[in-house]
Amino acid sequence: MIVVIGEILIDIFPHYERIGGAPFNFAYHLKKMGFPVRFFTRVGKDRHAKRILDRLRSTGFDLDDVQIDPVHPTGTVNVLLDESGVPHFDICENVAWDHLDLDACRAAAAEDAEMIYFGSLVQRSEFGRREVQNLLAKRGKGVAAFCDINMRPPHVNFEALSQSLGHADILKLNEDELAVIQGDYKNQEAGDAPLSWLMETFDIRAVALTRGSRGSRLRFDGGRVEAPAQAAETVIDTVGAGDGFAAVLAAGYLRSLPWEKTVDLASRFASRICSIPGAVPDDAEFYNELKVVMEGKRDGS
Repeated sequence: MIVVIGEILIDIFPHYERIGGAPFNFAYHLKKMGFPVRFFTRVGKDRHAKRILDRLRSTGFDLDDVQIDPVHPTGTVNVLLDESGVPHFDICENVAWDHLDLDACRAAAAEDAEMIYFGSLVQRSEFGRREVQNLLAKRGKGVAAFCDINMRPPHVNFEALSQSLGHADILKLNEDELAVIQGDYKNQEAGDAPLSWLMETFDIRAVALTRGSRGSRLRFDGGRVEAPAQAAETVIDTVGAGDGFAAVLAAGYLRSLPWEKTVDLASRFASRICSIPGAVPDDAEFYNELKVVMEGKRDGS
């Protein structure tokens, strides 16, 4: 079982709206790959919530894990795309997921989970930080913690960031996020050195760095992998590409795939995400290649 905690929201583009949020995107991809997933989140009592609940239900998520906030609205993000399809986000504050209560999640995290996924954005408030950190501190022995840094200035809580790094078994971040962390810790190393520094300082098993058009790097105990970016046939936008990369990274880890194969699969999947509008595809066949790989590995082939 994979336990995913965090935000689900509506991405409002200039000409359309899509359901998004890094934790939702991550959970959705893994669900479509055939993994058992529980997604703990919170929405309001509004039209956006109805759309979200309908999508979660149709995807097979348990709606008992979705809290309904009677006061705060469902999260929304205004998204503007530049000429290259790179998004810029304006994230509404004090929304339902800022008040996500993780009491109901603790039993799953302590007993049934193989992995807990968490990000940094849901910890932007002091309440969110306390809830997430308490959950991580009390997770079951052997439950891997996947930390996906998702910095969206000014929504950065440096105390939460430091604590999250300390809990992480697997860390995924991009170059901008790495630069912020290095600045906070006054680390000026370059190349692979910052990834090794993160592993040693915070006792992290593997650190993945996404670099946009320059591909990705992974450092793990005993080695490194560097993968070039896979060119998309047509770039619609890059929203959610990193979330797709993270989901395949987690899947490969859980199926004990070699890191080299996992990073290659993750890079190719992230590229394909750039060819669709928004962060998750509607077409189930989008996942066929990954399902074959992951199901075959589960069967021991």
